[in-house]
Amino acid sequence: MGNIPDDREPTNFRPSSTDRKEEKERFSSRREDREPREPRKPYGDPDLIPDATAEIKAMAVDGLEHPSTKPVLTGAAIGIVAGLIVPVGPVLGGLAGAGVALYKRLRP
Repeated sequence: MGNIPDDREPTNFRPSSTDRKEEKERFSSRREDREPREPRKPYGDPDLIPDATAEIKAMAVDGLEHPSTKPVLTGAAIGIVAGLIVPVGPVLGGLAGAGVALYKRLRP
């Protein structure tokens, strides 16, 4: 096995400084070729609080007939069980579970 020729480049190959300049120019010119980006959205979702408020009010009015009530109650139950296992308490765990389930319902 020691006499088999190896056609691969050596692993300690380092490009010369002229190769690196060309590579740098090639990558920097790509920025100008790209399409302009869309402006960034502000941090967070500005519609989340009004959407959550409307959803909670609708759940309070419709009760178990509302499509979001059962998933949110399931999340609360899972949070209560997790709160019993982890020392945060069932109340805090239930609120956290219901909050996560409501958020996932609003923003899937």
